[in-house]
Amino acid sequence: MGDVRGHPDGPWVEFRTEGLYQHGPSAGEDARAEGEPTPWTRIMLGMDVVVGRGHPAKGNFTVSGWLGGLPGFKGRGGGHLGMTLRHPYEDRRVRYERHPRWYGVYEIAFLEELLRQTVAAGEAHRLADADWLERVVGRLTGLGLAASGGPREAVTRARQAEGPAAP
Repeated sequence: MGDVRGHPDGPWVEFRTEGLYQHGPSAGEDARAEGEPTPWTRIMLGMDVVVGRGHPAKGNFTVSGWLGGLPGFKGRGGGHLGMTLRHPYEDRRVRYERHPRWYGVYEIAFLEELLRQTVAAGEAHRLADADWLERVVGRLTGLGLAASGGPREAVTRARQAEGPAAP
């Protein structure tokens, strides 16, 4: 997750079989996350997706997150995945640099709901399965406001269509 091709030296997050892996520079208290895998089993409740630098007052976008990617705006801003970890309990943010494309509210809502449901189901490791992820995302692509029941229902249907994880 992040702009690994356009900014290979910037921060980005890899979804590996063993967990999340932070690449690139990190800042402040999050520096401990760089190069340190976060096992899927440590992630509780899901992940918050923030687009833009800092913390939004409400929702998923900061001001730079809203403006980033729009024509004429310099800079795209980054973002982070926020989560609570267990054993030991701690809050963690893993940063990423945004792609040049603007992300809509529903795209971020679908991503956050997919992360939440998958972690809550004890299937976070599936996020590292590129084939599974591509199929689920393919079922969500283009839904936007047309998603019957909103992001929660759409993600539930997409995950159910792929069946349970193999033991």
